[in-house]
Amino acid sequence: MSTEILAPMPGSIWKVHVKEGDEVVEGQELLILEAMKMENPIITTTAGKVTEVKVKVEDKVATKQLLLTIE
Repeated sequence: MSTEILAPMPGSIWKVHVKEGDEVVEGQELLILEAMKMENPIITTTAGKVTEVKVKVEDKVATKQLLLTIE
């Protein structure tokens, strides 16, 4: 079963800490979303392998936009 990581708010991707194929653990920081001049860490709630990264640094994202998938 895969887990989709969605943007909690609109903003810009500041940093991406993972790539496709990386193993992640619950609570790991995946990326940083900049919104309203604040850096917001996006953290996984599940362990698994990153199967898809849909964003890159400087991408603009909307609320609930798919950022990455973990399987």
